[in-house]
Amino acid sequence: MDNSPSRDDQGQPPVPMTKPETKPPVRADHAPVAEAEMRASDADRERVAELLRDAYAEGRLDVEEHAERIEAAYAAKTLGDLVPLTRDLPVHRAISFEKPPLGAPEQGPRPDGPVRLPARQEAPTMVAIFGGASRKGRWRVGSHLRAVAAFGGVEIDLTDAVFESPEVVIEVVAVFGGVEIKVPENVSLHGSGVGIFGGFDVKEQTAADPYAPVVRVKGVAVFGGCEAKPRKGKKLKEWVRKQLGAD
Repeated sequence: MDNSPSRDDQGQPPVPMTKPETKPPVRADHAPVAEAEMRASDADRERVAELLRDAYAEGRLDVEEHAERIEAAYAAKTLGDLVPLTRDLPVHRAISFEKPPLGAPEQGPRPDGPVRLPARQEAPTMVAIFGGASRKGRWRVGSHLRAVAAFGGVEIDLTDAVFESPEVVIEVVAVFGGVEIKVPENVSLHGSGVGIFGGFDVKEQTAADPYAPVVRVKGVAVFGGCEAKPRKGKKLKEWVRKQLGAD
């Protein structure tokens, strides 16, 4: 029997068959991440929360809607989680994280810096009873504020507020509770209060600018405390002197 390899009609040995080369599949983890799936930062969450506070102050959201959306904003993990929270509000276009589809017309230029909305109007009295109350961000500060804390806490942050009066008097009543006040480092802070089985601490300072606003804190703390202090690195930019046109 002939065991020699077979040949073709022209006497050449057959060419061995080889499988075509195949490219390895592209791994899914190298695919670009959609913008809605990008992880949200603390600044993203706070930005949306601030706009929700403004919407609540303008009457666009009721108490339950505001509380529900604020909770969802701080619990958001991605930008896509934040987008629906302002979708039905006028400010949505300014903070939308979504990109228009290809070929769609642009809705207008996006601002390069943070959106500065009008300062919101707030009630002159804050009350916290067996709970907490906080006021921060861009809000309009008048000549008088009153903070009452009973078995609870009140936080007043003036570092990004718009002062509408050259002097702000904050009256504090803390009973088994606490009141914390933060002011910009370039305003004057004065005052004192009475602490009965508690503490009343006002870290006084006088601003270098004689026209700078003055914050005066007074009141009483019974089995509680009050602390008022400047916040380093935060300077007031909008206040009554500029509104009146003084230099």
